[in-house]
Amino acid sequence: MLGKWVRGATFAFAGGLALAMASCATSPERTATPSVEAVPGQALLTMGLYDLATLGYRQDEFFISGTANSYQRAGDGSVQTATASPYATRIVVTRPIDASHFNGSVIVEWLNVSGGQDAPADWLIAHREFARSGFAHVSVSAQRVGVEGGQSLIGAGASLKQANPERYGRLTHPGDAFSFDIFSQAGRAVREESAIVLSGLRPQRLIAAGESQSAMFLTTYVNAVDPSARVYDGFLIHSRFGGGAALDGSPTRGPGSAPPTPAPFRPDLRVPVMGVMTETDIVDGNLLGYSRARVPDNERLRVWELAGSAHADNYLFGVGMQDNGTLSAAQLAQGFAPSRQSAAGELDRPANPGQVHHYVVQAAFAQIDRWLRTGQAPPQAPPLVLADPPTSFVLDENAITRGGVRTPWADVPTVRLSGIGNSGGLVGFLAGVGEPYDAATLARLYPGGQADYLRRFEASLDEAIQSGFILAADRQEILEVAAALYPDTP
Repeated sequence: MLGKWVRGATFAFAGGLALAMASCATSPERTATPSVEAVPGQALLTMGLYDLATLGYRQDEFFISGTANSYQRAGDGSVQTATASPYATRIVVTRPIDASHFNGSVIVEWLNVSGGQDAPADWLIAHREFARSGFAHVSVSAQRVGVEGGQSLIGAGASLKQANPERYGRLTHPGDAFSFDIFSQAGRAVREESAIVLSGLRPQRLIAAGESQSAMFLTTYVNAVDPSARVYDGFLIHSRFGGGAALDGSPTRGPGSAPPTPAPFRPDLRVPVMGVMTETDIVDGNLLGYSRARVPDNERLRVWELAGSAHADNYLFGVGMQDNGTLSAAQLAQGFAPSRQSAAGELDRPANPGQVHHYVVQAAFAQIDRWLRTGQAPPQAPPLVLADPPTSFVLDENAITRGGVRTPWADVPTVRLSGIGNSGGLVGFLAGVGEPYDAATLARLYPGGQADYLRRFEASLDEAIQSGFILAADRQEILEVAAALYPDTP
């Protein structure tokens, strides 16, 4: 049952903040293709608490190795290669069992290591869309902590070499200064060694993705490395904060640190970039908010800021681990019900349930894939409305943030949703809030009771689908869960 949450899993929630290099890389050297070795047996990577075969997918692990470069700023402000070092890391490929189901697009995810171990945060939040539409997914152990161990931002999970030295003992990671080139080489391996890595599936599009700390590294990758590496066809940068990761791989800065320099996306992006930000990511708090780095959308940039969303919510903490598409509406409703219990400890207030985050991120992956296939850019959305100074939001009459991507959970609410204002546990400041309205408030909002609520909810949902922020394929499930969640009132 969904009431039994995953206690031991630690996911990726905090981003490291340091100066991002926004100048163009000047080295003309082509990204190297690494050596690829298939590794039989079970990979150490939790994609869910269900059999992947129920999604029609299988998993294979490969070691990749070679020589990776680090980068540094040149005297003229550009970026150039610095030192080189041998490395050996792993990638995990999750792909359709039926080759005819593959849609030609590969999500290459920079695994998050904020919990001291590899975590596929984007798979966890969007795997239902990946499986439904036939994406392949490649997880990359790009950072040193995930391979070798060491200091992490949150938690103390076991690295690959600590958890299974027999399987992973010969891996070696020279440090996060080399993580950018390692990620480039992983993409090159997917594209040029697809006969091995994808068992003959032919990739047509490579979409780099990463959430939280990984998004901070991808911000720096897009700004500094991508112009010369030229490996990926597009990027989905999910839940970054205001800064970017350090190009030299130095330790990222956590709560209480001096504010870093904001890292806006460069104006001359090489390929389409889509950013998806929750409320938690936008405002200044424990970390510098993305609002400090905002730039307008352009022909190669779309940023969605999601009203009523949180960085680390109930779906990411637990529901996503169990959701293989067979859960009933009642089971999903149980998982989305506001709760103070989380995988990272008890929170001081109920966490954000996560419907906004889950369903809109699924639409975002579908939108960037369509962008790459057809050239049709995703819809634009206004930014969330900030109070001044930018540490809080302007709220509507239901205490929901104004502006941003609008969904039925924000516009026809039964719960006060926020991305800020919680505490407790290891990640309470990232969990947001989901506080149910009392009976009097529900009676004021929906005098006709559940039928009145569902009528308005459905209209709002259809508007969000028509606008492109939610997928039509999720419509029936969303309506059934909404009906199951509506509280019994006298």
